[in-house]
Amino acid sequence: MAFARIVRGNLKRAGGAIGTFRDGKEETFRGVLADSCSFSSFESVPTRSDFFGRLPSSKLNYASNWSRGIRTTPHDQFPVAERALAECDSEYESDRYLGLEPTKPGEKPRVVVLGTGWAACRFMKGLDMNMYDIVCISPRNHTVFTPLLPSTCVGTLEFRLVAEPVSRIQPALSATPNSYFYLASCTRMDTAKSEVYCETFGNGGLLQEPYRFKVAYDKLVIAAGAEPLTFGIKGVKEHAYFLREVNHAQEIRKKLLLNLMLSENPGISEEERKRLLHCVVIGGGPTGVEFNGELSDFIMKDVRERFPHVKDYIQVTLIEANEILSSFDVGLRQYATNHLTRSGVHLKRGMVKEVHAKKIVLNDGKDVPFGLLVWSTGVGPLEFIKSLDLPKSPGGRIGVDEWFRLPSVEDVFALGDCASFLEQIGRPVAEREGKFLDELFRRIGKQNGGKAFCSKDIPLGDPFMYRHLGSMASVGCYKALVDLRQSKDAKGISHVGFVSWLVWCSAYLTRVVSWRNRFYVAVKWATTLVFGRDNSRIG
Repeated sequence: MAFARIVRGNLKRAGGAIGTFRDGKEETFRGVLADSCSFSSFESVPTRSDFFGRLPSSKLNYASNWSRGIRTTPHDQFPVAERALAECDSEYESDRYLGLEPTKPGEKPRVVVLGTGWAACRFMKGLDMNMYDIVCISPRNHTVFTPLLPSTCVGTLEFRLVAEPVSRIQPALSATPNSYFYLASCTRMDTAKSEVYCETFGNGGLLQEPYRFKVAYDKLVIAAGAEPLTFGIKGVKEHAYFLREVNHAQEIRKKLLLNLMLSENPGISEEERKRLLHCVVIGGGPTGVEFNGELSDFIMKDVRERFPHVKDYIQVTLIEANEILSSFDVGLRQYATNHLTRSGVHLKRGMVKEVHAKKIVLNDGKDVPFGLLVWSTGVGPLEFIKSLDLPKSPGGRIGVDEWFRLPSVEDVFALGDCASFLEQIGRPVAEREGKFLDELFRRIGKQNGGKAFCSKDIPLGDPFMYRHLGSMASVGCYKALVDLRQSKDAKGISHVGFVSWLVWCSAYLTRVVSWRNRFYVAVKWATTLVFGRDNSRIG
């Protein structure tokens, strides 16, 4: 192992020319790219002089020649070097990680949760801390109540009201000695060793960035969430705004207000003013429709009053490839279409071919200039999820069974948008998944199955059963759609209008995590209704 580190350390300093031949293409060592063996981010590799002082003179000469990129003797004559370079890189890499070691006998089992979405936070909130210790690893220290994000983009609600710190959801993360929250991202996992490997990110001022560490687990819950689907369309990530995180909503709000202010400046052409004030939304699902509703309210009630010089130029366009709100009843969809049209939203059927800095190109070749482009076309698996060598369901998500376990992988579970059932049993719902897994872990803990590799033969009880509770969407002007049927073709209650908006508000208020935020959301809705939105500053 030590000699493997010598070889790799000298390989990096020699620019990858260790025992190589040059043929004008790639430099290889017995068919392996030299660059693939370097670990430039680790500064703890001992220097060449440190090791050469400990090597016999014969090996010293060989190593010196290697480090200078000179091939003087066929590498087949160095069996030690052959074996060293053939060792598994993951083993070499994992030895360099510090972190939490496996739990000892007498200690509570450790549950590691990857993510802070709805599913992860509902699971952590209900986990019995008398049975388990918990470690949460996520690149954000809060959960986001995404249904209310569109309201923050135009000042109906403030950003802090849709975010809840995880330490408030599960106090043990900050109050229990063996439970922790780590602001980091998981990069890979080793199910044979029951370990996850993580790295921090950002400009935190650490001596070594990204800083890497490992955490051993007894039970692992993967709830890393998802990322917006772009379908590989060129320019989307560079020029469009998504609506999944608080910082996305902040950027949209800043861009919207900035365009309004810039458009009032003298000397701007009419064509440029129209472009600046053209807001385009891609995707006619509930998030896209609710954002359009909030935006049309903002235009009708605030822009016309506070930006009178440009009020006639601002325009909103919703582009959808199929029908808007396709999961709703035909009658409800028609109501939403008519209402948005009356509110000034231009509905357009089409598919995006390419996105540029100031315009999008549709499949029919038409250009659509924009000042603000919001992309809301659903979500797909993260790159981290794609990289895992685990069974996948259709769509690339982690495949799980009816108990959210990963087949053939012990002690690993997956929830939320990053997971899907291998056998379709219904549409998963993150919050109910988290509650179900809480009960499952309580059952496992009571039967002494909390430790790693100890729950294989424990009966798990009834599997998770999905039951559709209905769909809701706000369309602006204090109107909403409520569909409480089991499916589009089933009979049941469906309603539209102001009463439906009250139902929508009540339902979302009960889903907000803390009573503090519930109170402030209700107060903010009331003050916005009376005094209007606070959009006097950017940010």
